[in-house]
Amino acid sequence: MIVRNAAALAQFSPQKMGKLTLAAGQHLYAGLNCFEPGQEHHAHVHPDQDKLYFVLEGAGEATLGEESALLHPGDLLLAPAGVLHSMRNPGPHRLTVMIVFAPPPKK
Repeated sequence: MIVRNAAALAQFSPQKMGKLTLAAGQHLYAGLNCFEPGQEHHAHVHPDQDKLYFVLEGAGEATLGEESALLHPGDLLLAPAGVLHSMRNPGPHRLTVMIVFAPPPKK
């Protein structure tokens, strides 16, 4: 499977963070999280999944455990299984983040 210009597929909603599947396999999942300014993905834990955030466009405030950092295009963050993490768009521009899970989310 080939996905060209993944960032161009971003879908935004004024009500909540947009989510879009890019690719899903038996052992790996990739998608987009699309944030309008001020939107966030609240702190949460995936007990059995590693999650990778890769910023495609915009800037996002990421939290991993007790640490926070502002991420820019080309930056990535690995949230190992069992570690609290979140992402927030402080604005003023839209934020598009590719997320990768292993193993993939259960349906």
